[in-house]
Amino acid sequence: MAADELGTRLRQARQSRRLSLRSVAQSLGVSPSLISQVETGKSQPSVATLYALANLLEVSADELLGMNSGHSRDASSSLARLDVQRAGDGAVIEMENGVRWERLAMPQGGAVEALLITYEPGAASSVEGKLMRHAGVEFGYMLEGVLTLQLDFDTYELSPGDSLHFESSRPHLLANRGAVTARGVWFVLGRHETTSV
Repeated sequence: MAADELGTRLRQARQSRRLSLRSVAQSLGVSPSLISQVETGKSQPSVATLYALANLLEVSADELLGMNSGHSRDASSSLARLDVQRAGDGAVIEMENGVRWERLAMPQGGAVEALLITYEPGAASSVEGKLMRHAGVEFGYMLEGVLTLQLDFDTYELSPGDSLHFESSRPHLLANRGAVTARGVWFVLGRHETTSV
């Protein structure tokens, strides 16, 4: 997805809630010019900023990716059918400094966000190095490369075949401190609210 498409969706969500650039920026602890640059596609948000914006504006990952934003009315029928997503057909969000989320096949509006995450060398979920936290539980499985997880005061290196889960309300940061691309499958269950620490 182009940065301007993501920015347009964020601007529409902000305007539909009748929030000013200044009030959103103040709530997130960032400058109004950063919010403006994200909305116009001149800048890509970090993972932490995107989570914070989405939660403040009460938009789901599906809405940011331009998919049906409503929750499935009949979850059982949604889960009973087969959805096949072909390689390269998943909606994508490119973020600041080489972080990429690709939506995996899942019911739209569901309680779980299923993503293929990619961190280029040097990429981190927060450019400023700030830990983030949000409601929910994260589950991950590393496919390639090495991701470093800082969780509270502990640091873990995650290599191919490693898996993890943790309460997302615990302060955390993901970073690729290696020289090769890191990629994994990630599930976030029950995400609602994000704050930086």
